Parts: sequence; structure tokens; C-alpha cells
Amino acid sequence: MERTATAASPADPDDSLSGPPGPDAAAAGPAPADTSGLLGGMPRQWIPAVATASETLYATTSEAAYAAVSGTVPEARPAAGPAKGSIGSSTRRPTERPTERPTEALPGGPAGGSAAGTRPRLRPWRLLPTPTGTPFAFAFTAVLAVTSLVTAYADPALVHTLHQGSSTDVAHLLRTPVLVLLASALWIAGGVLSVYAICCVLVLTALERRIGGLRTAGVFLLGHVTATLATEVPVGLAVLAGHLPVSSVHRLDYGISFGVAAGVGALAGLLAPWLGRPVLVVFAAMLVRDLIGFADPMTNWGHLMSLAIGCATWPLTRRLHRDRAAAAR
Repeated sequence: MERTATAASPADPDDSLSGPPGPDAAAAGPAPADTSGLLGGMPRQWIPAVATASETLYATTSEAAYAAVSGTVPEARPAAGPAKGSIGSSTRRPTERPTERPTEALPGGPAGGSAAGTRPRLRPWRLLPTPTGTPFAFAFTAVLAVTSLVTAYADPALVHTLHQGSSTDVAHLLRTPVLVLLASALWIAGGVLSVYAICCVLVLTALERRIGGLRTAGVFLLGHVTATLATEVPVGLAVLAGHLPVSSVHRLDYGISFGVAAGVGALAGLLAPWLGRPVLVVFAAMLVRDLIGFADPMTNWGHLMSLAIGCATWPLTRRLHRDRAAAAR
């Protein structure tokens, strides 16, 4: 190893007075070299033992605090030591952090209430109406349940009288249009377990959760009233023209099917495309099948009209849904 040059030490003043060295000094050999300044020019070294101890203490303390907050268990690490190939190396090893767990979704988040990377929780009970969450759907379902019990257990003559008084036939539309248009939507044609009864509960509940109770009632009445007038007015004109018998102005016409069809059309535009489009296609195919069967063509045409009316409300209902979601945040 190359030695580092140092400056010569000053001569001792007493050496000049002592004279030349005697024979005993020469026999003892040369004087030992002064090595006090030999290491003065070499760089100082990092003490690996102290550095390793401080790093281990810092990493252990940091990981313990992190584990206490996050609830994770830090991975075991081998004891730190000097790097291979160097003596007393001062290179620091990066502190290893335990793998973080994904953050769970917070309830009430936007658009389904889920954070990125997590699936929305399924809450099937929200398909049914509640008095606080969906008051219109809950109250309307209760009224339909009562009228269905009356239809099932009351005297048949009384039931026929009630249905006749609530019918939206041409004769009643000429005398009491507002009363029969509202009363005819309180009866279920086909029973409480019919397809339209089940669809009514599910559709009105889902629609009310998205646009509110009053707007849901507006969509239902829009389809019910418009389709009723669109099917009964031609009947009255046909009777006046002599194409239909006079008894056609007294035919029974009541039920919730027109309003439900409008609700299905409106709701299909608010659902995700992977769900809304199939619902719309399946429901429309069912209506077309009934129309082809030609059992009640006027009513079947009214169903298709109501579905089209519900689809026509998409621009309005989507804007209302966005405003309602923005206000809830």
C-alpha cells in the first residue's frame, strides 16, 4: 500500500547539546520510526456495527408503528449486515414496507356506493318498498293489496259494481273522466300474483329510488291516462260511425298495466345498459306476443303505447336522476 507522506518533525533543541550518539546507541540499532502522523491522510471509515444497530432499531420501530395503525403483520427480514465485497460498507438498505390491503368501500359512495377496485354490495331488500325510502310505492302497494283482498273475498256482485264504477269506458269518460281515470288504477286485473302486479312493485320502487315519489307517480299517470284515452277515444268514434255496437261504450276497462308499462320504459333508461336493454327487449317481446295473439287488441296496443311513452321520458328522467344524485352527495 502506498504510504502517505507527512511533514518532518522539528529537531529537538536538546539534541545539539548532547553531541553525536555514543557507541551504545549505535549498537542498539536505528531509532523506531515516528508513525503518529502516518494515518492522518487516510479517509475515516464508517463503523458498521453502530450503523447496523441504528438502522435495525429505526426499521423495527417504523414497522411496528405502521402495523399498529394498519392492522397488518410486517414481513420478517434478515438481520442487516455489511454488503458483500466491501469492508465496513455504509450503503443503507431500503426499509421494506408490508403490502397494504385494499381500502374497503365506504357506504353511501357515488353510483352504487363502492370505491375503485371493489364490487358494490348486493342489497336485495332495496327492491321492495319501504315507508321512509319509497313512500309512494309503499302506499300504492298497500292500496293494491287491500283492493286485491276485496276482489278475492268480497261478494261478487259488490266487486262487479266497484269495477263497473271505476271503469274507464267511453260512457264513464264522458261523465266523470277524472274520477274513473284515478279509480281504475287502483285495481289489479289478473290477481295480486299476476306478472303486472309483481312488476308494479319492483318497477315503481326502483324508479322512485332514482327520481323521487312525485315524479314516479307522474310517469305512472302519464302512461295510464295517455294510453287509456288513446284506446277509448277510437272506440267511441267507431261506435258513432256504426262500426262497433253501442254496447262497446260500456265495456270494462280498469287495471294498472298501462302505468306499469310506462314505468318499465322509463326505468330501462336509468339502469346500466347491460341490464336496462335486456329488460326493455324482453318486456317489449312479451307485449308483441300478446298483440299477435289478438285476444284484446285495443288493450295490447295500449301497452305498447305506454312502453313508448316511458321510453320518451328518458331525457327528463335521466336529468332528474343526475340532479338527485348530485344533491345527495
